[in-house]
Amino acid sequence: MSEQLFKVNGIELCAESFGNSEHPVILLIMGAQASMVWWEKDFCQRLADKGHFIIRYDNRDVGRSAIYEPGNPQYTFEDMADDAIHILDHFGIEKAHIVGMSMGGMLTQILAMRHPERVLTVSLLSTSNFAPDLPPMEERVLDYFSNATATDWSNEASVIAFTVGKWKVLAGSKHPFDVNRIYDLAEEEVKRSRNMASMNNHGLVTGGESYLVRTGDIDVPALIIHGTEDPIIPYEHGVALARVVPGSVLLTLEGTGHELHHEDWDTIIDAISNHTTIQGSYT
Repeated sequence: MSEQLFKVNGIELCAESFGNSEHPVILLIMGAQASMVWWEKDFCQRLADKGHFIIRYDNRDVGRSAIYEPGNPQYTFEDMADDAIHILDHFGIEKAHIVGMSMGGMLTQILAMRHPERVLTVSLLSTSNFAPDLPPMEERVLDYFSNATATDWSNEASVIAFTVGKWKVLAGSKHPFDVNRIYDLAEEEVKRSRNMASMNNHGLVTGGESYLVRTGDIDVPALIIHGTEDPIIPYEHGVALARVVPGSVLLTLEGTGHELHHEDWDTIIDAISNHTTIQGSYT
């Protein structure tokens, strides 16, 4: 169906759904500085075709959802987690399976503890609880993002070039980097955005610490998916998360970076579908 723009507590949020609304619900939460377009439509439809109702949405400061002045986000990670609940409320959904990537995975962990009555299962992709003893992101990622200030955020071509370059830096070695596919998605993101510069606010958002230090309290079935060549949240983070979250299952993607590469889709979609189908009841 087409995108829906709605307002909750004065905050505009944009969401889109796929599949039969009578089927079990999977809510997809994307990572920092990335709108919902990076949950590609074909990915969403293929997951829906497995017998699920899929919802993707724009977090604050990306896509068509509410934006804030660059450098001044007026919200916390707890607010962003609550936005996910507002999405479910808008669709009239009591409980859902939550799938989060990167920052979206962090929000998913917060949701599982902050709103446990609304969460059936969690699937955590390329994410972490950011325990202090875990390895940092690779220098090449830091170097690339340090150049973000040189990007002309008012120029579409400049922003697209930065976005394509970002995903290239985050890619693993197993699969070829599909520059044309990434370019098309970056172009779509720019054309949908209210203000691309606002996405950098995600790097300034605070909060969530009181939840991330107790991820061992997560009390729903957890699937953890992580690439061995993730340069921004190294694979060790996924391994550590799988040790801490009770009863979790770790799916390792050999040679994959911080990405949802289409050549991994079959593996990821099957894993999420199986995890959400066999775990728990749907209400």
